[in-house]
Amino acid sequence: MKFTDGFWRIRDGVQVSYATEVRDVRAESKRFTSFASTKKVTRRGDTLNAPLVTVDCFSPAEGIIGVRVTHHAGKRRPGPDFALAGEAGGAGEVRRDGAVTELTSGPLTLRLDADGPFALTFLDADGRELTRAGEKSTAYATTADGAHHVLSRLSLGVGEHVYGLGERFTPFVKNGQTVDVWQADGGTSSEQAYKNVPFYLSSRGYGVFVNHPGAVSFEVGSESVGQVQFSVEDQTLEYYVVAGPTPKDVLGRYTALTGRPALPPAWSFGLWLSTSFTTAYDEATVTSFVDGMAERGIPLSVFHFDCFWMREYQWCDFQWDPEVFPDPEGMLARLKDKGLRVSVWINPYIAQKSPLFDEAAALGHLVRRPDGDVWQWDLWQAGMGLVDFTSPHARAWFQSKLKALLDQGVDCFKTDFGERIPTDVVWHDGSDPERMHNYYTHLYNRTVFELLEKERGHGEAVVFARSATAGGQQYPVHWGGDCWSSFEAMAESLRGGLSLSLSGFGFWSHDIGGFEGTPVPEVFKRWLAFGLLSSHSRLHGSTSYRVPWEFGDEAVDVARQFTLLKHRLMPYLYGAAAEAHRTGVPMMRPMLLEFPRDPACRTLDRQYMLGPDLLVAPVFSADGEVEVYLPEGTWTHLLSGERVTGPCWRTEHHGYDSLPLYVREGAVLPLAGDDSRPDGDWLAAPVLLVHPTGAPDWTAEVTVVDTAGLPEATFRVRRDGDVLRVTASGTDRPFTVRVPGGAEASGTGEVTVPAAG
Repeated sequence: MKFTDGFWRIRDGVQVSYATEVRDVRAESKRFTSFASTKKVTRRGDTLNAPLVTVDCFSPAEGIIGVRVTHHAGKRRPGPDFALAGEAGGAGEVRRDGAVTELTSGPLTLRLDADGPFALTFLDADGRELTRAGEKSTAYATTADGAHHVLSRLSLGVGEHVYGLGERFTPFVKNGQTVDVWQADGGTSSEQAYKNVPFYLSSRGYGVFVNHPGAVSFEVGSESVGQVQFSVEDQTLEYYVVAGPTPKDVLGRYTALTGRPALPPAWSFGLWLSTSFTTAYDEATVTSFVDGMAERGIPLSVFHFDCFWMREYQWCDFQWDPEVFPDPEGMLARLKDKGLRVSVWINPYIAQKSPLFDEAAALGHLVRRPDGDVWQWDLWQAGMGLVDFTSPHARAWFQSKLKALLDQGVDCFKTDFGERIPTDVVWHDGSDPERMHNYYTHLYNRTVFELLEKERGHGEAVVFARSATAGGQQYPVHWGGDCWSSFEAMAESLRGGLSLSLSGFGFWSHDIGGFEGTPVPEVFKRWLAFGLLSSHSRLHGSTSYRVPWEFGDEAVDVARQFTLLKHRLMPYLYGAAAEAHRTGVPMMRPMLLEFPRDPACRTLDRQYMLGPDLLVAPVFSADGEVEVYLPEGTWTHLLSGERVTGPCWRTEHHGYDSLPLYVREGAVLPLAGDDSRPDGDWLAAPVLLVHPTGAPDWTAEVTVVDTAGLPEATFRVRRDGDVLRVTASGTDRPFTVRVPGGAEASGTGEVTVPAAG
């Protein structure tokens, strides 16, 4: 929200009171509180009839410093609140030297100088200023409608870029944008977002998390062009500055605070195929799709039933439509016999025609209006109500309905919707409706995910979720929502995914070919390569099917090629997935994550690193022309073997069976010997693609994890003159080593191969 009218004036009807002068500092060993007047005090009478702004400074964990700005502290706080980890007593250390008070936590220091105008300065381990809330940067404001806001502004350095704030389809670099953190079902072609996260990452090596689950308004250099402003309609604003120095360090600390992503099961990384949405589907249709994929040699891992597996007007009643699916248990068993997992669509809404509506209303499991009536509307489903996940009894009731489906043979759920949450309601636990609007999705996805973990076991739970907020990364996987079937929407989807990955989310997917409309074959084939080089891969549409043969024989070949390639890459990909689970560094990485010191990487939004060593640049054109940037080093095209030395920009042309897909110099890329499935035996005849640097003493190693994400075997590589010696530990099975140019050798224990092909 903007409060000023240009640089000099305040907007009509707005009054802003800035923290101006430090009047007192109360310091403890690990935190301090400052009290700032909102005007210069020149005589004792100036302390009368004037407010103080209370600013608490503390550290919940090493490398993170929190600031809590409060006007009136007596406001009731009904919740909800983000669940944050940290040290109970605090992690910082306070030092005072005259008028200067400093709080240091790991590599981050916050400095307050009581002799100057009120300002909070954040410094890195070398004493370099990262950012600063300077003069007129900490305040509260009232607007013409009587609303009370608290705001803060942090400086932007010259050339500093801001990223994140959830899954946003607007430009990747957020400078110049107004971003309202407020859940909305807005598709992928607007400024609205399904996944709103009040966290941004800076190219200067720090992040900022605003600890408020409700509406947070960000002005990213869009009101005061040299500052990021964030504000909430409240009496208190709390934010955390998260130290680097690298972007990976920032994400590691942020996800340690808000939650690390669970590790999805290995089978979920294979290809998902759906019925699509409003198309006709029965068991015969489903079987024809599944058998058609097998006949064409395209491995399939998961089959998904979308909304109309239930009867019309009755979403959700969690009952198979008996006219379309007269034998659901038998059908599920038959699909399981084909080696498939099964997903079904759900949402957190109960339509009035559903038999569960009266049951849930009588039990008090639906959200109510202040007058006690059940909240209802006709948007999406006729007369639908909303499950009140703040009630433990409602959560258990909802889980009981899903458990019946798991008992039938369903394996996972697409947790759709969760964005359009009303604010004119009363929640079971007394939560504030405005704060619950964004937070509702967290309770929804957690309820479903926890049931899956309980019933299927740790490491076997996965959802396909559309909505999320901070902390939602703990319950993967998330997909990009409703996009059009065009190259432009394909690029929008990638921008949204890259923004989400810089907001703490380790896994991300999208609808291959686009959701709305029917893609032309050129779009579908290009999207296949992109989708199968994403963490999770799903064929899904709205009014038309996405089976590859609908788009021609070449589309079948492309689908087969990239599905098999993804299966071959699974030892590498699952190692990157385990890293995301362990450290919070996402699988699909904006270029700046791997190359933060390369200025050319800071704005790139049409390519990404898939794990640490694979560069992917999807093709967004029918003619196959694509621009790609290769950072410093020698890069080898995974499919063609071409070697290119960076840094350089390249304009390339690719057929539908290719795209820029480069392996980084120094990488050891483990490939599975079996490409028939994503969760096979990765140590059965694996191939190690070794890309040595030119250094005479070069060494490297790669660990292959098992399907639980635990280390299973490690391969160590060292250059010995003109040869590479590769030693295996943890396995005595044969493996093959291959280097660029074609030289290879096989054996057990230790394998020697020429260093150049």
